[in-house]
Order: sequence, then structure tokens, then C-alpha cells
Amino acid sequence: MQLQLPEPGADAQAASQALRQLIAGEIAAAGGWISFERYMELALYAPQFGYYSGGAAKLGKDGDFTTAPEISPLFGATLAHLATELIATSGSIANVFLEFGAGTGKLAFDILSELKSRNQLPQQYFIVEISAQLRARQRETLGEFAALVEWLDALPESFSGIVLGNEVLDAMPVRLAIKADGIWLERGVAVNAEGAFVFADRAVDGLPVAQIPDAEALPEGYLTELAPVAIGFMRTLAGMIARGAGAVAILPDYGFPAAEYYLDDRSQGTLMCHYRHHAHPDPFYLPGLQDITAHVDFTAMAVAAVEAGAEVLAYASQGAFLLNAGIGELLLRTSPEASLQYLPQANAMQKLISPAEMGELFKVLAIGKNVEWPQRMLRHDRTHRL
Repeated sequence: MQLQLPEPGADAQAASQALRQLIAGEIAAAGGWISFERYMELALYAPQFGYYSGGAAKLGKDGDFTTAPEISPLFGATLAHLATELIATSGSIANVFLEFGAGTGKLAFDILSELKSRNQLPQQYFIVEISAQLRARQRETLGEFAALVEWLDALPESFSGIVLGNEVLDAMPVRLAIKADGIWLERGVAVNAEGAFVFADRAVDGLPVAQIPDAEALPEGYLTELAPVAIGFMRTLAGMIARGAGAVAILPDYGFPAAEYYLDDRSQGTLMCHYRHHAHPDPFYLPGLQDITAHVDFTAMAVAAVEAGAEVLAYASQGAFLLNAGIGELLLRTSPEASLQYLPQANAMQKLISPAEMGELFKVLAIGKNVEWPQRMLRHDRTHRL
């Protein structure tokens, strides 16, 4: 497959080649085959060479993709606005934040800046970040708030406060399953005679196809993703929340409920790669230099959360969630008559909420315990679809 994508520099190509050799070595040591989940884990997180472990820019105009916080500070300001309301009305929620996978630190910066303007800065803002390179970038971004921010290597046992995970679930490694001759095989990765990575299918014990509703009814050749890592994360997150006095976790991401995820016309799955703002389907292209993601099965995430003791508070499109949380009112703090300031903000907000942009593709799952969830946040709620 020949992809017409921007050419990386020599150093980047050398890093990608080093990662390719590391992965090929692991495949050889494993007898010629590894799961795609393991390939994706190495491609994204292998020390020094993985996409999130290396030194390349990931986000924004110079990176490979753009997230909501990079589009507009209104995204973080809106979440801050909702968080202060939850803390004030619930009583049991501490004025403490925990963000998982904070990217450049832009969301944390926007939230803390908004809270500072309200004289409502939190007691602490924790960040769980496994990438040393991103952690360094976050420290730089959040220098103004250095006294409040603390980095953690893992989620704590229990937590009371506000948890945020913007586009975290889609970056977790997935297993691939394909239906062939009436059974489900696992699609993994091998190396062909030319030394290139190729897909290879094999029967394995314990493939968790129970995640797929009516798996037996899907047609031959159907390929999809399974998300045991994300499900495990949701159980850990929900358990942490359930053991605390009161907490809410807000998880914006792109994906579908199970009834929409496993449709006949989505027969080749949702796996997608991002390189220099180009989206393409080849996960073997420049390993370590491109992002690899899959859409989120929000039903599986919600079920895991409930099984671990948390409650599903809301599930809505990102557009509906942000509008209910007050993004329109926050925009109007800038007068429409001040067009030079207002129009760029309005255009950015439109990207976040429009069904033709991020407003419908992205959803928001909110889970929690001992939370007074605002009634207005249930307008256009889709929890019944999970």
C-alpha cells in the first residue's frame, strides 16, 4: 500500500526504523506472531521510540491531529464552569482535579486559568501521564500553576473530585477479531519474507468476543476491535471513584454505543492512523511516528464502570454536552460587536459543537458516585442507547 504522505526527516526515519527492529525482534522471540494489541502498545508506548514516548510533536498545527482544547480555550472553560457547579452543589466532591493523559497541558491550563479568573482555584490538580516527553511539555505549559500541579504515575486507590480524560480511551491498544468459517480468529502481526509487517490471523483461546452483541449473527469476514485494555481502565477508574466520598469523571471521545459500533456496514472496523493531519488506515506505516486509534465502544465502557461500582450520569454528543454546560454563555462574555475578538471564538466554538464537525462524532460519557448531576445536563441525553 503506497501512501502519499509528507516525508519525515532523517532522524525521525531512523527512530521509526529502530522501533521497527524492536517490534520485529519481539515477533521473532514470540514464534513469529504477536497480537495487534501488543503491536499497537509498542508502536505507541515503547520507551524512547513509541509515538507517545518519543520526541515528535503530537498535537496542534505542527503535530498529527488537533484535539478540542487545542481548538478553543472555551472547551476547558466550559468544563471548569461545570466542575465548579458540581463541587458547589454535591457537597461530597472535593475541589481537586485529576486529568489522565493531559497532552500538551492545554486543557489543564485553560481550566486553571478559568478557575483563577473566578478566584476558585482547586486545592490540587493531579495529572497522570506516562509519556516523559509530554510530561515535560505539560510542565512548561503549566509553569504559572506549578504550585498546584502534581504528576502521578498511576491512578490513586480512591479519589474525591473531578476526573477528566479527553481522548484517552481511543489511544488504548485494541485487539482485532475477524470472523472466518463461523469462528472468531484474532488478527495479529507477523513479518513476511521481505521483512515487512503483515496481518496474520490465528485461533486463540480467550478472545473476548462477548464484548460484541450478537457476535454470531455478524457476517463472514467481519473485522472489528476488542478493547480489554480500555475496559480494564474503566474498571480501575470506576473503582477509584466508588471508593471516594464523591467524584465525577468526564470522558469526551469519538465512538458509538454497541448497537451502532457493530453494524454490518462497519465490517472493517474503525482502526485509523493520523500522521501530519492526514488520516489513513495503515498501522504499519512509520511505526512510532503516527498515532493509531480506534473508536470507543461506549456501551462496553459504561458496563465496565457500573460493574465496578460507579454510576452512569450522562452520555451525550459533545455538542449537546457543551451547550448544556454553558459554552454559549461563556462565548457571550465577548461582545459580538467586538468582531475581531468574537468571530474567531465563535468559529472555534462552532467546530466543537457542530454536527458536521466534532459535535456529533465526539460523545461525552460521564460517570460518578455521590454526585448531584444538573438536570439541564440531561437534555438530549442518550444513556438509553448504551
